[in-house]
Amino acid sequence: SARPAPLAGATHRGHRSLPAMASHVTYASREDTPVEEAVKKEWSTARKLMEVLATAEAVESHVPELKGAIFCGHLVADLDSIAGAIGAAALYGGVPARASGINSETEFALETWGVSLDSIRPVEELIAEHGGESARVCLVDFQQTTQLSPAIKESQIVGIIDHHALQSSTIQTKKPIFVDIRPWGSMSTIIAHSFVMLKAPMPREVGGLLLQAILSDTLNLRSPTTTEWDRKVVSMLVQYTGVVDVNLLCAQQFKSKSRTLATMSAYALCEGDLKQFKLGGPDGSIVRMAFAVVETTDAPTMLARVSELVPELVAAKAELSSRGDGGDVDCIFLAIVDIVHLETHCLVAGERERSLASVAGFNAQPLSAETAALAGAGARFLVKMAPGKVSRKADFIPPLTTAVEEGWSPRTLKPHASELNLAAMADNTEVEATYSKLDGHTDFVRTAKRKHGALVGA
Repeated sequence: SARPAPLAGATHRGHRSLPAMASHVTYASREDTPVEEAVKKEWSTARKLMEVLATAEAVESHVPELKGAIFCGHLVADLDSIAGAIGAAALYGGVPARASGINSETEFALETWGVSLDSIRPVEELIAEHGGESARVCLVDFQQTTQLSPAIKESQIVGIIDHHALQSSTIQTKKPIFVDIRPWGSMSTIIAHSFVMLKAPMPREVGGLLLQAILSDTLNLRSPTTTEWDRKVVSMLVQYTGVVDVNLLCAQQFKSKSRTLATMSAYALCEGDLKQFKLGGPDGSIVRMAFAVVETTDAPTMLARVSELVPELVAAKAELSSRGDGGDVDCIFLAIVDIVHLETHCLVAGERERSLASVAGFNAQPLSAETAALAGAGARFLVKMAPGKVSRKADFIPPLTTAVEEGWSPRTLKPHASELNLAAMADNTEVEATYSKLDGHTDFVRTAKRKHGALVGA
């Protein structure tokens, strides 16, 4: 059988120390988490799915368009885009690529399953090696031009595998391409399900990466984007990879997601998970928006840095506008998502952002006294969203899109003097990389352009 045997111990050569492995799942006598509940409820169904795996000889014959293609995710790579690229390349006979560096959560997942970062190289290197202009690329986990690596030309795109809405910046192609878009909680769920449907052998490490990516994108199956297929596939992958305590794996992954946040610069936090969108108004006008997200298990630490994050957010807005790739950015937001309590606070750094956030219903709750104390003077830049609103895809972008479609426009709202002063940071400062020999961590900080200027927002 192509299915891997479960591990009896907690250590495997080339892997991080894994959660205990066995042939069946066991849990402590307490109330089940959503992940544990899904694993148990879908156990039989998932078992049937798993039994279909590894019975086909040549998967690429089913989808010849993707054989030999480069599979690449979006800019500011996350775990779903990295795991999805690796899984899709294994499934369809291609090469995985990445459009940027990786975050601490992705690093944890790769180490857990013994996968080297060298196995998923920068996309620009692979395109050069695969014929340059003639290289063929399949996009994974996105389909918007605003998230496309500059190294990829639209003429090179032969496929899209994604789980996001089709919006105004959707890729356009001159020829028909392979498209697999499903309204599921994770792109990695689609890849795992395709392994089943195509009866393809799945390497155990690929199954492990897909499992962790689904847990990440669905916040351990608690996000409003979670579907029944996400739950079924998680149950299948838990069995397939032999993870005994999936809740322990969830806890370790949550911890890894927040591990480096406390030491990251304001620049890195604002740019780390930022996506751009183009929203269409009723008169055909376009509102360009950037939306960054910080997911953390330690929300108080992030909220205490609001006064530091606001000027960096304004500077980031100015820099995005100056890049000349489609006009000024009208609004920029940063959501601090508490992935333990499923709560979100959103930073509104200017009058336009405050107006749009209000119309979109972001200010659904008053700030708590504790949050106000943590944020200090920066509390006036915070709004608290309704309970359970934690997903950019499902909870943040849709109401903003509706507000613009119904007529909200930034044209009548001018930046006040303090915003203009903060925006000047983009002209008077530069972002530099700093490397720590102590922990081997590279960070990015904003510094004054003169030689010995003081740090701003570092």
